[in-house]
Amino acid sequence: MIPMPKRVDPTERRTLIADALMKVAAEQGLEAVSLRHVAAAAGATTGLVQHYFRTKDEMMLFALSVVSGHTEARISAAVGALGPAPAPRDLVRAMVTQMLPLDEERRADGKVALAFFAYAATRPQVAEVQRQGALGLRDFFATLMPAPAATTLLALVEGLGLYMISGTYPTDVALRALDDFLDSVFRPAAGRP
Repeated sequence: MIPMPKRVDPTERRTLIADALMKVAAEQGLEAVSLRHVAAAAGATTGLVQHYFRTKDEMMLFALSVVSGHTEARISAAVGALGPAPAPRDLVRAMVTQMLPLDEERRADGKVALAFFAYAATRPQVAEVQRQGALGLRDFFATLMPAPAATTLLALVEGLGLYMISGTYPTDVALRALDDFLDSVFRPAAGRP
């Protein structure tokens, strides 16, 4: 009997490679990411990595989609835990706290996402993917709060994430700043100055 060749799931293999890329990026920064380093972290050959990703940009965009998928899964779980009709403030808070580096998984994803901002600065294709994601999120938040507040919220969350990753702000300080902002946006109209 002739042994059948092992069937390989290309999506699974690409995800394993992307996970290796994120590990390298989180530990050493995106500047250390190369096909060779990612292959070593994945326990694969450079040729195998090149089989699934022709260029570094292709690999980086896929890894960005994996990080986004992690965040979306966390957000879905957090929103689901709120029940069928959460208050807008609770919904927003549940979503944005999943974007902050509050534990090791979110911290690793946050480091990779931060590195992607720098990477995208000179790569229009990568920048466009990030831009579309940010605008979609801002537009969603603008259905729950004034549009300028939605823009400010995203900037606040990105800034808090950066300062948390660098150790400048501890978790309690960052969450207090977030809650103060959300309180100012969602305060009942009668209480507003």
